[in-house]
Formats: sequence, C-alpha cells, structure tokens
Amino acid sequence: MSTGTMASDTFGVFGTTAVLLVTGHRDVGQARAIANEKLADVDLACSRFRPDSELSRLNASEGRPLTVSQTFTDLLGAALRAAQLTDGRVDPTCGAALAELGYDRDFTDVLASGGPAELPTTVRPVPGWQSVHLDEQSRTARLDNGAQLDLGATAKAWAADQCARQIADRLGFGVLVSLGGDVAVAGEPPAGGWPVRVTDDHAAPKTAPGQTVAVASGGLATSSTTVRAWFAGGRPVHHIVDPATGAPAASCWKTVSVAAGTCTDANTASTAAIIRGADAPDWLSGLGLPARLVARDGTVTTTAGWPAQGEHGDAP
Repeated sequence: MSTGTMASDTFGVFGTTAVLLVTGHRDVGQARAIANEKLADVDLACSRFRPDSELSRLNASEGRPLTVSQTFTDLLGAALRAAQLTDGRVDPTCGAALAELGYDRDFTDVLASGGPAELPTTVRPVPGWQSVHLDEQSRTARLDNGAQLDLGATAKAWAADQCARQIADRLGFGVLVSLGGDVAVAGEPPAGGWPVRVTDDHAAPKTAPGQTVAVASGGLATSSTTVRAWFAGGRPVHHIVDPATGAPAASCWKTVSVAAGTCTDANTASTAAIIRGADAPDWLSGLGLPARLVARDGTVTTTAGWPAQGEHGDAP
C-alpha cells in the first residue's frame, strides 16, 4: 500500500512486527523478497529457540570449537564489539540468565505460560564476553566457562542494518526497515527524512505518549524495560539483564532511544544506557549520541542534539 510518497509492507518476524518503507510508488515486493531472505538467514544463524540454529548448536557444544557460517561470524562479531565498546554492559553471554528467568522460548509463549512459578534461588554474574572465542578468519567459535549465548541486544538491529543496506544497494532507492522498533535507513531519504514515532512500545497507537522524529541516515533504536516484561515467581521481570548481577537491570529508566550511525550501534548504546542507569545521559553526551531517556515517573531527558519535543513532531 502507499503512504504519501512511500510504499509500505508490514509483517511478522522474530516474534515481533516488521515495517518496510521504500521511497516513491515502488514495488515494495522486491524489497520484501530481499528482506525475507536475509531475515531467514539471521534466524537460522542465531535464534535461541531453534534447536537447529548455529547459536543453539554452539551453546550445546560444551566448549568444543564449532565451524560457523559467515552470517553467524558477523553476528557474533557484532555482539563482541558491543561488549567491548560498553565495557561489558552489553554482554552476549546472558543466555542462561534469561532462560532461568523463564525466557526460554518465543516471547508470546512466555506470556501465554505465565512465566515460571519461582525465581532462581541464586543469581550470579554472567560468564562474560571474554568467554567467547571467535576466529573470524577460520570462522570457528568456542565458548568457555559454561557460557550460553543470547544475541538479542544486537542481532535484530544488525539484521535491520543489513536489510536496509542490501535493499538500497540492489534496488537503488531509499528504504526504512523497522524490526520491532529497531530502525535502519539507507539510500536517498524522502524530503524531510523518514518520520519515526518514538514511544515505550513500537506497537503503541499514535495517541500514546511519545515523539515523532525525522531520521535521514543511520539508525535509531529503543530499549525498554516495559515491553518484553513478564512475571517470574510472582514478580515482574524484563529481558535486559545486567551482566554484573545476572538479574534484570534495576534501572531508573523505563525507555531509552538513541540515534547513531547504524541501528546496531544505536541499540548497543540504548541497552547500555538502561544498564548504566543514572550516569547514562553523561555517557551518551560524551559519545555525542542523540538520545531520549524516559524515567520511571515519565520525566524526559535528552542528549546531544536530540530534537526538542514538538520540534519535529508531536507533543505527548
């Protein structure tokens, strides 16, 4: 269908909603075919809920090296880079911690089951990203210290970047790819940039509190403690694990949105900001990253040139 001078498509993937926009009255079907191929490749590489995925096979390898695909090599490389850039606050070895909290299947199934009846009796720091050994040249990976991978903090955003870049390169027009609110754009944007609604939940209606901003290049991502949240042992938990404790991050922020040169970098920074807590605005400002941080009481803090409320869109 058309949205102004854009053609769009919406579909389900990775347990969330994907939105694909292309400039002009183009055939969005060609773009969708490219995205479908890449997203299927990513799912087979790193789904934690598919026993045939490379990630599941590596998690079950008991420390033995595993030869992996180029896609998995790139995905794991992105996750390790995120860990290094954030001093380990975004860590791919949180798989076991998430499973112990009940996030051991597709999120819709977690919600349907009501979560585990009990929380883990003990929590401990995750094994740490240094337990992951990747040889990019030989495409082999190995895990130490009982590490179990989950690439949720980077894989979806990386997939959005790859889809946007491949569509723009192969078809020659501007494109926006949103995977559950992780947004990547490539090619020539529409006049004024791509309008993106920033809220706690990407699926929220337009009347929900939030802000519309214009994105002309790179990516934008939102991390939230309120969306992928469930109950375990009768207590609310969420999917952003603090690697230092192995428990859901006890953050002063309920939502952090960041714009960066890529969606992967944006999501890395937004997740790290949730975990960093009160010092996140100074950290983001020091990196020159525009961000919008929403505290638990709804107070909004912005950094590094994020547009003022109403400057490029709606008031709450």
